[in-house]
Amino acid sequence: MGTLLTVSVALLAGLLMTRVFKPLKLPSVTAYLIAGVLIGPYCLGALGITNLGFNSHSAVEALALVSEVALGFIAFSIGSEFRLEELKKTGKQAFVIGIVQALVATLFVDLALLVVHLIMPEVITVPQLITLGAIATATAPAATLMVVRQYKAKGQLTDLLLPIVALDDAVGLIVFAVSFGIAKSIVVGQVDMVSIIVNPLVEIVCSLGLGAIMGWILTQLEKLYNSNTNRLNLTIAFVFLTAALSMMEFHIGSVHVSFSSLLVCMMMGTIFCNICPLSHDLMERSDKWTSPLLALFFVISGAELELNVFANIAIVAIGVVYILFRSLGKYMGTFISAKTTKCSPEICKYLGITLLPQAGVALGMCALAMVLPDNQGALIRNITLFAVLIYELFGPVFTRMALTAAGDIKPMSDEVKNRRQTKLDAAKQKAEN
Repeated sequence: MGTLLTVSVALLAGLLMTRVFKPLKLPSVTAYLIAGVLIGPYCLGALGITNLGFNSHSAVEALALVSEVALGFIAFSIGSEFRLEELKKTGKQAFVIGIVQALVATLFVDLALLVVHLIMPEVITVPQLITLGAIATATAPAATLMVVRQYKAKGQLTDLLLPIVALDDAVGLIVFAVSFGIAKSIVVGQVDMVSIIVNPLVEIVCSLGLGAIMGWILTQLEKLYNSNTNRLNLTIAFVFLTAALSMMEFHIGSVHVSFSSLLVCMMMGTIFCNICPLSHDLMERSDKWTSPLLALFFVISGAELELNVFANIAIVAIGVVYILFRSLGKYMGTFISAKTTKCSPEICKYLGITLLPQAGVALGMCALAMVLPDNQGALIRNITLFAVLIYELFGPVFTRMALTAAGDIKPMSDEVKNRRQTKLDAAKQKAEN
């Protein structure tokens, strides 16, 4: 009963918060995150009220399965943006921008934190700054996708944005694996080429391979059913199955074989949308089914945010440097590469702003960094948590503003407003009668 009550309270709190924030014209993502903070361990939980929120972080962790499933559906949906006919138009631009903006963000953060290290070597070490630079590559696909869906964004910027966000995760995995391998080598004093080069390549190849296989199998099984309802049920079941399979990990000799759930589900969505003739309709139905799941995911994400990082001035100071230079790196890397690939002025100006949100992938990276000896991983985790807190609350707002300025989010026409108002007046009159 306790878990079910917590889930219902979380979902209701998120939905009610969207009504509170509606006059401010903030994205629903921001409302869900703030709802999570309010019913989380640092607010409602601190008051000792049981079963009406998250009393502790262990209560939030108990719903980790929801987050895993939600990320699977998010990745599956983003994978559908890799349609071959669309990639012929934007594929080269997305590839170049996706790689350059990630690498420039890493370079900017590394250099900025290196200056901090040279001034105050006791505050941050070289392995820590190298790891944080790698974490800077990660972008949050969930927040971006939610803003695009909520405002029905459509245009050149949106067409380019979603493939870049998807590619960003693959680039981020490689950069993090190499950088973190170097950081561990500096600490231990021994270079391990397997962990620096082989393991990340194996993870990416295996993830793409598993995703491709699952996408092909899903398409073949869809042919067995004539009912769209059964086809939708099969699609949902396969996302669950694929998310579960991507949690596998094992060793072959000294090589660690693991999978990225985001890459696996993304690849499955890519294969499915390119070889299944019914994919477009099924993806639309799946998006509607997952709406409450994603709302719950963001409320849980808000409850996970660590507010106690504000208590440490050093963490806040380094966190501010990290946020500023990551943001600058993302923007400058995007601007330069967009100019080079001859994108429109709107894309050059606004695309970088939409790549600021950061969450799940970054948190996964900092969790891996906890293995650094002498408790060096704790600083990395706290700085990442501080950055995620800021980016998750303000990133979706900036994304909406950028998409609106680029013309991808259209203001509601007077005709649509009048039609909605007429329906609302008719419903009120019917209720009064």
